[in-house]
Amino acid sequence: MLKKENPNSEIKTSFKTETSEGKVVSDEFFIQTEFGKSPKVGFDLLFRKYYSNLCNHAVRFVYSQEIAEDIVAEVFSNFWQKEVYKTINTSYRSYLYTAVRFRSFNYLKYEMGRTSKENFNEGLTYSNQNSVQKPDEILQFQELSIKIDSVIQHLPKQSKKAFLLHRLEGQKYSEIAKELGITISAVERLISRALSKLREQLKSEDSI
Repeated sequence: MLKKENPNSEIKTSFKTETSEGKVVSDEFFIQTEFGKSPKVGFDLLFRKYYSNLCNHAVRFVYSQEIAEDIVAEVFSNFWQKEVYKTINTSYRSYLYTAVRFRSFNYLKYEMGRTSKENFNEGLTYSNQNSVQKPDEILQFQELSIKIDSVIQHLPKQSKKAFLLHRLEGQKYSEIAKELGITISAVERLISRALSKLREQLKSEDSI
């Protein structure tokens, strides 16, 4: 597993922010040039530039900062170890965002019991040949994301609060218990019920 990157770390390059298509292309060209000189240097720059944004992207779907970080680290690890950068025919940015969505989608299907461990791990073998998602895949993912958000928003107030504190903010059960003024076992029950509700609502969805 790759070391988690500090989102506040600075990259001492001429990177521009992603405020326009031209700047994104400029950054992409710079990184690709560095890959040509030294894959290790290019990969380090790529990781520092996109790690934080990719984690924020993944957490919207998996509702867990820890799981989002794991997914992104796994995608980067696969990108480096399998030398995916040698076969990219789109931009690195496009590949990484699509791979993270693909892996997140597989994770959700696995968590909701709609796919096997083997199929879940297929997210790690995501290839450059699949770097452009099919329209039906994009639609399925969007529908799933909307459904998850809807289910969470309709959870009982305290259950929703406990779930989000645990999954998004990474708080321990003891910390949540203190904040909500309840016992640790009560927190466990609230989160368990929230997950059960999610699974119950999503298992019947054709989109998964």
